[in-house]
Amino acid sequence: MSIEPPRSTTRGLPSAVEWAHRVIEERVQAGSWVVDATVGNGHDTLFLAKLVGSSGLVFGFDIQEQALEIARQRLDGAGVEEARCTLMCTSHEFLTDTLPPEWRGRVQAVMFNLGYLPGADKTVITQTGTTLRAIRSALHSLAVGGVMTVVIYPGHAGGDEEAEAVRRFGASLRIAEVEVQQLRPVNRSTHPPECWVFLKRAMTEN
Repeated sequence: MSIEPPRSTTRGLPSAVEWAHRVIEERVQAGSWVVDATVGNGHDTLFLAKLVGSSGLVFGFDIQEQALEIARQRLDGAGVEEARCTLMCTSHEFLTDTLPPEWRGRVQAVMFNLGYLPGADKTVITQTGTTLRAIRSALHSLAVGGVMTVVIYPGHAGGDEEAEAVRRFGASLRIAEVEVQQLRPVNRSTHPPECWVFLKRAMTEN
């Protein structure tokens, strides 16, 4: 009989990104269809590809070719076949129009990681208007029981506005259709990253 060593009691609570991963892990199984709405350097894309396995599919969106090239290298390095992960150089606001028609209402998870591409031009950021259109579009594509995570960084230029817009949108949704939660530190920094979680409970046109 083996006994696991005790877990550290000094490690901090999960970050916004770690919360997003935990939520997604609970909802995504091998064979699922999932979307990375903000590919960036491909960390979430690879995370999703590993979760869905060889029988699942991933669609990724980013407006910067540089991001998609880095992400593809990351996927290739991990042995993810190109056919399992489609990367599109287009805005996430066109998510519904870009995904294959058979994906509508069958997507198990969508991930957003807002802000700018680390290591690139910090003036190229996600915008409030396109972000809200993308989130609405993603909700249309989610299956009932599917989940969407949105990691927001209020501290950068435009981030506060984006966070407030997501809050207002989340608060406007009917609980019978979409359950919404906000996860954030309250005594860690002035503008801590936030993880918003949207669980689709019924088909809706919101």
